[in-house]
Amino acid sequence: MTIRASDDDRQRTVTALERHTGAGRLTLDEFAERARLAHDARTLDDLAAVVQDLPADPSQGPPDADRPRRDLLILFAIAAATLLLLGVFIATTRG
Repeated sequence: MTIRASDDDRQRTVTALERHTGAGRLTLDEFAERARLAHDARTLDDLAAVVQDLPADPSQGPPDADRPRRDLLILFAIAAATLLLLGVFIATTRG
């Protein structure tokens, strides 16, 4: 029996594709193509075909799944320290 997909089903699939793209499993081109297919899907089987080769729950990634956030915090700390050192350097050379 074929079950028609709802707008919510399509949106959940696109959201999953966004997570997979963020995890590096899909390129932006692949994401765009699959998102188009998801939006055009008429049945749940059509939606399943869009994500068939991807893990069921991308949020259950490797143990360091929060690494991008940690990397961003480290980058921010380095930038802040650089600005602070630059400010100190400018203050000492002016006076």
